[in-house]
Amino acid sequence: MILTSILSFFGCKKQPEKSNEEIEMDKHFEEWNNRKIYKVLTSEILESISDDNLEQTIFDNIYEIIGDDYRNELADIQKLSKGQQAFWSTWVLEGEVNNGGFNQFYFNPSGQYSDMAEFGFKTIGAEKHADLTTNANKIYAENKERLAEFDDGTMESFSESYKDNPLNKLDTEFYELGDLESISELRIKYIREHISEFTTE
Repeated sequence: MILTSILSFFGCKKQPEKSNEEIEMDKHFEEWNNRKIYKVLTSEILESISDDNLEQTIFDNIYEIIGDDYRNELADIQKLSKGQQAFWSTWVLEGEVNNGGFNQFYFNPSGQYSDMAEFGFKTIGAEKHADLTTNANKIYAENKERLAEFDDGTMESFSESYKDNPLNKLDTEFYELGDLESISELRIKYIREHISEFTTE
């Protein structure tokens, strides 16, 4: 009895079993964390990778190429192939908008890819997303000076920037477009049909 109390006190008490959902999440996290990252991509490697893993493989490879030089990131991306630029810019825009809307996309350094993403969506055949991004770029340009007033590095100002922001109405349109054209499927299709634009031999 005393021993049990001591073990419990020092954290040796038996931990509750994880649910199947938690076990599955741990498994996915471990697989992602231990994924193979290619510094060089050949056509043979790309053809051997499943569609489920293709986009992450391309992203990792581009990141290996450009590294952590954030100040020159845009210039480095502009040196890549048309396909790589389309992939990177649309991936970045999609992630930012899904996380915090178009306002977050432009508020963060990701906004530097606004024009490239517009062209990138056209490149992969996501015409509806291209049109929406064109509209978003236009609205942002018209409101850039006003929105810049909130860019003081604080979360409070960032939150305030959403109030009466004309970009907000585009977020719902973006989310609904996913039912009409899948960016992921179009990116994968483009990669498969333009393998040479993604090889880094």
